[in-house]
Amino acid sequence: MKKSPSTYRSFAYVESGVDYKPFDLSVELDRVEGHPVELTPEQETRASRLADDLVMISLHEHLGVFPANPDQTPEYVRHGRVATAFEALAASNWDAVFDNLLDGLCQIHSLHGWKWTEVLHDLGMRMCDLAHQDFLITARGTDDIHRAHRDGKVAWIPSIEGAAMIENELDRIEILYGFGLRLLGITYSEANSLGSGLKEPRDGGLTTFGRRAVERMNKVGMLIDCSHVGDQTTLDVIETSEKPIMLTHIGARALWDSKRLAPDDVLKACADAGGVIGIEAAPHTTITRDTPRHSIQSYMEHFEYIADLVGIDHVSFGPDTVYGDHVGLHRTYSSRLSLKESRAAGSDGTSGARASGGGASSGGASSGAVAVAAPAYPQVEYVAGIENPTEGSHNILRWLVKNRYSDEDIAKVLGTNALRVLEEVWW
Repeated sequence: MKKSPSTYRSFAYVESGVDYKPFDLSVELDRVEGHPVELTPEQETRASRLADDLVMISLHEHLGVFPANPDQTPEYVRHGRVATAFEALAASNWDAVFDNLLDGLCQIHSLHGWKWTEVLHDLGMRMCDLAHQDFLITARGTDDIHRAHRDGKVAWIPSIEGAAMIENELDRIEILYGFGLRLLGITYSEANSLGSGLKEPRDGGLTTFGRRAVERMNKVGMLIDCSHVGDQTTLDVIETSEKPIMLTHIGARALWDSKRLAPDDVLKACADAGGVIGIEAAPHTTITRDTPRHSIQSYMEHFEYIADLVGIDHVSFGPDTVYGDHVGLHRTYSSRLSLKESRAAGSDGTSGARASGGGASSGGASSGAVAVAAPAYPQVEYVAGIENPTEGSHNILRWLVKNRYSDEDIAKVLGTNALRVLEEVWW
């Protein structure tokens, strides 16, 4: 069924300018020109039917609304009160979204990890806001995803991209679960006490503590993500985990030589263990040698390559998009943090090889960027056809319909593949 309209606006229970500092935020819909995938009238009818019938899940997004001026984002983030895009989500096809939070709130101060108290602050602030509305349902299990689909709402699944903040305390995994978290990444690009991130020049694999953390996540029912994890560490996680894991937002390194994307052996190992691979769309990630200008076409080339490699039962979508200027957020954080890895040629927006951003963390920071020796490619101001979570939810379905995928296969990649893993992992 169509989504229920949502009239709630974030933090409506307190007074703007009195209880908190307001910022001029991006419009949630039509910030830039849309690029709908063109369909015939017959295909339009089919796409509309499938949008109503199917349970559609995004494995990785950022549902915060960011400042219209990206340069204001660091201050906006420091205030720790990020608005949620209720209006735009009501216009989407998603029935459930894994929302990746301000897990890197203190990255603007330190590159060595995320403060435990700030992670809890973000979780608590977001959940307080959601407690005052009835459109987003905080998902505790798969029943909540089905309920959201049935009732025309969206199941909200809080997620964190890296586990640095647990330090050496296994019990923090349970505390995060108790706060509602249902997905936790092993590392966010940099190494931590669990293992090596994808930025590390030498991947030491999963540590002894990391193995204990994986075991605890299995016991608690926490889904494990290795999208920003080094190749060997990812293979170790897959071997150690008794439950399937996900690579929620990634692409195929065979199509574009970036450490932000995964080699075939890692993709196969994830699928062979029953896991699911979600395709990433943060600007300048899932491009290909055949289609170096980032768009929904290059994005879906990664989808088709991985589906052919591991099978249609193990592929889904984690677009990693935002409501705001994603490219501008990358530039802002690259300049603020002065990361060497973000100073590849072209990182100022000019044409040329540049750091492949890992998507928005801590409010859009591309601090997970990795400089790679890659051919020059055209810069884009946004990814045409998949600029934000709402546009992506429509165009991914439309592209699959246009390209004559069966109803069964569309149902799998848009929802049932993910549900299969969640039913095995979650309590």
